Parts: sequence; C-alpha cells; structure tokens
Amino acid sequence: MGRKIPVAEGETTRTVCALGLLRTGVDEKTGELLTISVLAERVGWAADLVSGMSAALLAAHWNAADVGMLASGEDGGGRTLPSNAWMALRRLGWTAAPPEHVRVNDRIVRMAQEQAGRLLRSVKWRADLTAGVLATWPADPGKRTSEEWHAVRAAVPGGQHQPSSVISSRTRQIAAFIKEHDRMPVDVFEAESTPKAARLLLLSACDGQQAIIERADAPGRALLRLQLPTRPDPRSYRDWTWVSCPIKLPPTIPAGAVLHLPTLRLHQGRVRADLAFTHAVPKTARSGHAVALGVDWGLNTLLSAGAARLHEDGRITALGAGGMFRAAGVLAKQHRLRRLSEHLHTRTGRYQRLTAGDEQHVLAAKHTVLSEEISRVCARRSNLNGALAWAAARWAVDQAIAAGASVIYVEDLRSMEAHGMGRTFNTRMSQQVRRQIVDRMRHLAAETGIAVVTVPARNTSRHCPQCLSPLRHRKDPDRSTGPGWKWAICPACSWQGDRDQGAWRRIASRGLTHQTKTVCDRTTGDLAIRTVVDTLEAGAVITPTTPKTSRDRSKTGPTRHQATRPTPRRRRTPSPVGSSGPAGKRPEGPVHTDRPRLPRAAHRHQDVTTISTPTTGRHRPQGAALGAGFHLHAHATPPRWEHILEPDTQSGSGLLS
Repeated sequence: MGRKIPVAEGETTRTVCALGLLRTGVDEKTGELLTISVLAERVGWAADLVSGMSAALLAAHWNAADVGMLASGEDGGGRTLPSNAWMALRRLGWTAAPPEHVRVNDRIVRMAQEQAGRLLRSVKWRADLTAGVLATWPADPGKRTSEEWHAVRAAVPGGQHQPSSVISSRTRQIAAFIKEHDRMPVDVFEAESTPKAARLLLLSACDGQQAIIERADAPGRALLRLQLPTRPDPRSYRDWTWVSCPIKLPPTIPAGAVLHLPTLRLHQGRVRADLAFTHAVPKTARSGHAVALGVDWGLNTLLSAGAARLHEDGRITALGAGGMFRAAGVLAKQHRLRRLSEHLHTRTGRYQRLTAGDEQHVLAAKHTVLSEEISRVCARRSNLNGALAWAAARWAVDQAIAAGASVIYVEDLRSMEAHGMGRTFNTRMSQQVRRQIVDRMRHLAAETGIAVVTVPARNTSRHCPQCLSPLRHRKDPDRSTGPGWKWAICPACSWQGDRDQGAWRRIASRGLTHQTKTVCDRTTGDLAIRTVVDTLEAGAVITPTTPKTSRDRSKTGPTRHQATRPTPRRRRTPSPVGSSGPAGKRPEGPVHTDRPRLPRAAHRHQDVTTISTPTTGRHRPQGAALGAGFHLHAHATPPRWEHILEPDTQSGSGLLS
C-alpha cells in the first residue's frame, strides 16, 4: 500500500496513534489457530528477548559521555547521526547480542537498539536539568529565594519557560540523595539507577522481513503478519514462524488513512497494539483568528469556557454567558483513592521496616497483599484520571466547534504555586490532570483544524474583563460585604459575576490581542504566548453589548387584539374555597371525596410528634411545633375533602378569586 496520501490546499498530514487488540492469530506454517493466551505467550517470548538485549545496552552506556555523544547528533568523525535510534547506535558501534545458544534475526536486534536509543536520548534533558540544579544549589532546598530562582532558571536550558514544579521535583530528588548518602550526587546517572527496558516490540524499526501490515478486504479490518518464536529460547531459525493476526481497526481511524507498523505491548494477558496511522487534517493557524474560546481552570469547577469575537474595529465582545464543566463527584473519588493510597503506602513502609527483607517473617504475607492492593489502587487512579481528561477535553473542543472558534486559549498554570492555602489545598491542586487535559485537547482539536494556545495566567482572575480594574471578591452575590473568593465585583464599572466566568473572558481577550505573539515550540510543536505586552493588554477588554430595553412602538400596522381576560383559565370550574385557607388555590391532589377515613400522609396539619422533640441542646424545631413538619414556610393547599363545594358563579368572567 502507498505510504503517501494526497493533501489538498489548506491541509496537512498528521500521524497519530490508536489502540487496537490482537485477539487471535494463525500459524502459517502449521495452520494452527492461536488463542489469545497462546498468542500473548509467543509475543511475550519475543518481548523478553528484546528487553534483555535492550537492558544490556542501557547498562553499558549509562554514563554522561555516551549520552552526550548520542544527543549531540554527530559521531566521532563529525558525521551527522541518523534520526532512527537503531541506525545511530550502529553508527557509533553500540551493538547488542542475544543470549548464548539463542538465534534471532537482525530485526529483533534492531528493536532492542531502537528501544535503548530512545531511552538514552531522553536522558539528556534530565541530565542538563540536574546539572543546572546542582550548580545553583540553594541554601534552603525547601524554599528558594527570588534570586536563587533566577539563577537556576539561567543555568537550566530553556529555564525561563520551565515549570516551577519540574525544578522543585528535581530538587527534592537531590535532597533525598543527600539525606541518604550524606553528599551531593555527581550527575543524574548517579542519582538515578539504570532504567528498566519495557516488554514491548517496536515493529516500526523492522521491515517486511519481520512484520507487514495491510488493510483487509472488509472495511475497518487489517491484517498483521509477523515472525514469532515457537519457544522461549529459539535455537535456530526454524523456531521462528509467521503468524497472521487480524485486527479490528478502531472507528477513529479514517478509511483513507495510511497504516504503519504498530507497537505490541502485553497487558493483563492480552496483546495490545498501538496502531500508528497518517491522515489529512486541516491546517492550524497561529494568528488571524476572529472567534476564540477561552478556558479557565478551577478546583471544583474543573473548566469554565466561553467564546469571544474580535471585530474589525478592534472591539472584543463575548458570545453568550459561557459554560462550566463540573466534575465534583469524580474529583471527590479521586481524592478518596489518593488518601487510600497514602494509607496503604504508610502501612507497607512500616511492614517493610519490620520485616527487614526477611521473606519468612510473619508480616511478609501482609506486605505482599498490601503491595498488590497498592498496584490496583494506582491502576484505578490512572484510569480515572484518563477518563476525566478525555471527557474534559472533549467538552472543551465541542464548545469551540459549536461557537465556530478557530482557536482555544488555555490558561497556563504549569508554574502555579499556591502559598498560604494549606497542605490539603496544595495537595488537591497538585493532583489535577491539567497537563493530560491540554494534551488530549490538542489531539482532538487538531482533527478539525482548531489551534490550542496556552496564555500566561497573570491577573486573569484578579482584574475586571471590561475595564481591567482590580476586582473585589466575595463569597456570593447575596453577601457583597463578607469575605470570599467565588463572586467578583468591579467597583469601577459595576460588572459582577462568577470569578471563573470573568477569567475566561480575560483569557480569550488576551489571546485575541496577543495572537501575533504566538510562538511554536520546536521540540513538541505546541503553540504558546510567552509574555504579556502592556500596550496589547490595554486593548484586551470585553466590550459590553447594550441590551435592548424597549421595543419599537411606532405605528406600522393595525393594533394587536387584546384578550378580554388578562390570564387564561386552565379549567372552567374554579378550585373550591376552603373555610380556613385563601380562596382560589388548587386542591392538594386527585383524591376521592367519598372516603370515610383518610391516611395520615393525606392530612395537611401534622402533629407535633412528626419529628422527635429534643430535650437537650439549643436546637428547637419550630416547624414541627407549629404543625408544619420540617418546612415552616412550605404550606400546601387544604385537601379537597375538607372543603364544601359551592356553585360556580364566576365561570367565564375572567377573574381569579
């Protein structure tokens, strides 16, 4: 099949990944049908061979000199290294070999070199970050001063735009090493152990002699052919056979997309396939946007979003009142699982200290059980975070599509650090999945050509969206003088509204006025607005739309006919009038009037024993004492059987008694 797809004007190609599953396979040599367990076993044998060779490569080159040479992009002779990791390792002479008396083909060695090369290339960023933190080690690792922050950002590559949490986490790692060894580490290779090689098959490093994928005759189907061993230690090439695995393609893969060789992973006895494909999508633009969606982050209200329009005369108006994505129930469950995980880690740590590594200890079995429970809780937290991230990203992109927006401006909170809010608040903020939501938002928005740009979060919730004056925050609109933070009131222009609703207006207007300052990260391709320009910020205000207070009363036609009755009657017979209640109310319900005795629940006036009367304390249920139950001011209409029916003398008169 062709590896290129036709691209029209205004389109570009995009390579993404979808999750598939290998459910069965057929051994082409014997014709045997392989079940899912047998297929997973044979894939596991191949993955063990690859991970073993990859681990040996990592252990041999886990040092600063080799990683620096690989990351430099040039070999010893000054020639440029290939982009493929396995080819770069072969250019440098870093080879891998299978165990003794085990026969594998060259494509298996390629996969091991590709996996090890990718891991070694990724270490370079952590090595430079650790070196910068070590060179500017603060006097108090728990709290840096402003001068120390400037120094560490200057020593770290790209430190001006590096999130503070990344530098803080690296500082905590070094502090833990100092506490354990009573000295500072030399570099990241001493602070971190050699990474483990995952059990997977990177088929993208292979060619047709190891694996082939092609679309089947039926739509939504594909066929993957690959060589797998028939035993865990193949002795010759006869122990490798071709296996055909049909794959049901996910609906997210278009019919005209080009399929690439997947990556096979083992998960809970199944073989998962990360199906990479390339398809055509609309191009995204950095600037030239007229309608934008502003997205603000919250704690209980996870997302607040709304659209704004940039007019030709430079005015910016809001399109509607916006919306909110609330996930209080999911976040509450997330916090419960976090507390459970912390409790389990505390107990396992205590058992580990008591057992001291003795497998025959009486507490060793409990330690094993709790360790397995920790893994299950971590899996639940991971799945919950993933589902929440996809749901929030899908909601934000749908809001942009509905508003006709071509860009989504997201508040950049990577460097946010809460001060003085307490340990509980800081922990809840650190557990947010904002990064996952933004990544998934970019993934979904690229399908429709919508750009996702991060903007600085400075004063988005502190200043008025209409006049940029400092806001006064209160608890709610009914208590405009008490302390709080949810409701915002502007003393200059009298604007008031929800704090998050004002924030997304500020974010959208800031993005529209600063869209010419949008830059693209060369490494990740993410779009961002780095700084706020004061001259552009002065125009980032939302112009209020003047509501139409009165209708046009000019005489353009005959006068509209006025009804003789001001309020239409719903029934010809008015409600019966009771002796004790006000006239004109409807009866309590359709209960027959000829019943001799009524149930207790049908009586209006309840007894004082409806709820128990407390004998101690200051609380006194006044409603129950007055015969109104729990609700003192909720009075129902007297039932029909307590009234005397009177003749209808007002029917059709248009008056309500």
